[in-house]
Amino acid sequence: MSNEYYVEGDERAGKVHRLFSRIASKYDLINDVQSFGLHRLWKKKVIRLAAPREDDEAVDLCCGTGDIAFLLSRTCRLVTGLDFTQEMLDGAEERNPSEGNGRTTFQRGDALNLPFEDKSFDIVTMGYGLRNLADLDRGISEMIRVTRKGGRIVVLEFGVPDNGLWRWCYFTYLKMFVPLFGLLFCGDAAAYAYILESLKHYPAQKGVAERLEKAGCQEVEIVNLLGGVMSIHRAVVKSGT
Repeated sequence: MSNEYYVEGDERAGKVHRLFSRIASKYDLINDVQSFGLHRLWKKKVIRLAAPREDDEAVDLCCGTGDIAFLLSRTCRLVTGLDFTQEMLDGAEERNPSEGNGRTTFQRGDALNLPFEDKSFDIVTMGYGLRNLADLDRGISEMIRVTRKGGRIVVLEFGVPDNGLWRWCYFTYLKMFVPLFGLLFCGDAAAYAYILESLKHYPAQKGVAERLEKAGCQEVEIVNLLGGVMSIHRAVVKSGT
C-alpha cells in the first residue's frame, strides 16, 4: 500500500514539507515514545563523533526543533540550525531562550540549496533528514560544499539491520506500532507509516557510505546502533573536495 506522504520526483519536497508541518507540534513527544527516549542518547553520540571545539562553527541541517543544534552550542562558538518547515523552526525558537546560549540561531532553508558560502563550517550535522531528501547525492554534495578542510560531517538516520530476523522484527514494529503513535498523537497514522515506506527506498548504511566516499569524503565510518536499527555516518572533508 502506498503512503500519501511518499512520492518520487518533483513532488517529493512538497509532500515531506506537508508531513512535517502536520506533526511538528507533537514531534518531540513521538520521538520519545517511539524510541523509548533513546534518541536523546543517539544525538549525544552524534556530538561525540563530531568532536566540537570552542572555536568551531557548526550547522545542523534539517534541524527540527533544535536538539542537535542545542547540544552543539554547548561547545561551538556559533551554531546555525536550518530547516525548511517553519512549524519546526517555531518549536526551536520557543526552546531557544531556555536552552540556547546566544550562540544558536535558526533559519529557514533547503538542504538541497544551502544558503551558505563554500567552506563555511567546521561541523555539519543532520538528524533524521537524509532519508527525506528528494536528491540524496545533491544533499551530500551540498554538505561537503559548505564544510571546511578537515571538517566533520555527521549524520544520524534510521538504518536497515543486516540480520534478517532482527530486520523483520524492526520493520514489523515500524509497520504495526509506529503508525499507531501517529494516529494517537497526531490523528494521522500515515505520517508515521511514512518511516517504513521511506526506508524501503533508502540505500541504508552501506549505500550512504559509498556515496560519501564517491563524493570525496575520507575517513568514512558507520556506527550502528541497536544492531543497525539506527546508524550514524561520520566523514571528514579533505582539501580538493
